[in-house]
Parts: sequence; structure tokens; C-alpha cells
Amino acid sequence: MLAELPSRTTREPVVGSGEGGDDTTAIDAEAERAILRRFADLDTRIVSEEVGKQGDGRWRVVIDPIDGSLNAKRGIPFFSLSIAIADGDAMDDVELGYVFDFGSREEWVVKRGEGVELNGQPLRTEPPKDRIEILSFEATLTSEVADKAAAFTGVAHRLRIMGSLALSLCHLAAGRVDGVISLKPYRSVDVAAGQLAVREQGFVVANADGGEFGAAPLDLVPRSRIAAAGTDELCQTLIAGLSG
Repeated sequence: MLAELPSRTTREPVVGSGEGGDDTTAIDAEAERAILRRFADLDTRIVSEEVGKQGDGRWRVVIDPIDGSLNAKRGIPFFSLSIAIADGDAMDDVELGYVFDFGSREEWVVKRGEGVELNGQPLRTEPPKDRIEILSFEATLTSEVADKAAAFTGVAHRLRIMGSLALSLCHLAAGRVDGVISLKPYRSVDVAAGQLAVREQGFVVANADGGEFGAAPLDLVPRSRIAAAGTDELCQTLIAGLSG
């Protein structure tokens, strides 16, 4: 699909409006069609960014066909496919997560209770630091960064604004960054796979705006901003910064 839409002029035309509330561009629509074909006739209930909910099978499949679609449209090699499979309707019910980075070609697979694999090998890495050296800001507009960045002075040494929440959570699981926050409420399609990688590594993911993260519904309704870090203490520090 990416080869068939090789340029910005072919990828970014708006072709409709997704159930998630955003404009559907050509690359979003074609990526989703390619993924949904792979789940046709299976025992699934699809939750996907453009089509919304589809099917009534046992396994809930939460899909973001292109997480980081603006990067994908502009040719910036940091965007991903994110798929989570759950035996229920909440974040705690996710059994398997899959994230593929189209830039680095890294493939992340996480199974509940069995840990994380990166490119087919168990993820063995140093944990995040016990202080926030690198903090990933996600889901950002310039105005949101300007409004919140100052609150993290003295909390985070450096910021990274990469453009894919799914990948940023995987990078936290690998100890590449020390914290992740979103500056606007997340949707389950953005985080359902990546959050399992973080939690399987023994790290912390929380709702910044209240409510138990594990009880968050696997739907398309944005309810809270997300905070994630190596420890609960650091996660609460990030939440305090978001709330300030």
C-alpha cells in the first residue's frame, strides 16, 4: 500500500471522516483496508480508527493502521502499525500487542505473561533511568507544547516529540526513553498494544485525568491523557506536571 502511494500528494488527500473524529486521508483509508482484509471471516470484533466498530466475534481487535500518519504523509520514517487483541472490552483484557515500525523495520510482539519480543528475540535491555532524562511528548500541537513544556522544567532534562504514541510506549519498554505523556486524551487504538509492552516490562501506565487505566474501554472515545514511566513515583510526577 505504501509503495502504491509513494508521495505526499498521493497520501494526504482527505477522502472522508473517520469514526475516531479525524479526517480520513488516502493513506489512512488504504492502510485500514489492507489490514482489515487480513481479519476477514475471523472470530473478531474490530475497533479501528476509520471504520469504528465492526463485527461481533469473540476477540476484540484494536487497530491503528497508521499511528503517526502525519509523519507517514510527509515521508518521515517514524510511523507504525499497532494491533492489540483482547478477550474482553477493557485495557486489562489485552492479551497480545503488535507494533511494527515502518522506519526502522522493528517488530514488537508482546504476549500477556510472556514478555516482549523485539524482532523475534526476547527484549533484554536496561530499564528507564530513575530520573527523567528523556521525556516523550505525544499528541501535540505547538500551542499544547508551549502551554505544558515549562511545567517539566526540572522534571525532564530533554524532550522528544516523535509523532507515534505506540512507538514511544515501545521505546519506554526498551528503556530508550524514561517517560511518555500525551498532551491530549488518547484513544485505545493509539495505546492498546504499546501499553502492554510497558506493563509486561514491569513499568507503569496511568490515566492522568482520573480513572483506572486498566479499566479503560477499548473503544474510540478519548477520555484521559496518558502518563507512563519506569516507576509509580515518576509516573505521578509526570501526572502532576500535566495537571499543573
